[in-house]
Amino acid sequence: MAKTLSFDTLKQGDELNPVRKQITQEKINQYAEASGDFNPLHIDPDFAKGTFYGGTIAHGLLSLAYISEMMTKAFAKGWLAGGKLTVSFLAPVRPGDTITARGLVKQKKEEGGQRQVVCEVYCENQKGERVVSGEASAIL
Repeated sequence: MAKTLSFDTLKQGDELNPVRKQITQEKINQYAEASGDFNPLHIDPDFAKGTFYGGTIAHGLLSLAYISEMMTKAFAKGWLAGGKLTVSFLAPVRPGDTITARGLVKQKKEEGGQRQVVCEVYCENQKGERVVSGEASAIL
């Protein structure tokens, strides 16, 4: 397991170790089972073909799970116990896409005896297009 990052050694612009995942219809279906979200846009290819998207798309929270995995690897309990995440969904994620969660240290701050790191986070597809973009923070 990778060593978690230290507040003292982090610098603005530092990159977090990315998390890369291949998206399959099976993974989307498994997420539907786990979440209880069986919207046919996600799990029914015949239905989804007739929609604006022209095919199934992954649940938005599936991409966020990859950002959370990246933040957990970087900041461990600091993310799990005090993490915050704000994002915008920019484009659909489809079966066959390879999604990479990435993060950059934006700011370190100390307030009220707490050390916090704020990161720019995003997911991009195999074409380098951002599909999710936002900000995450962890308590260190």
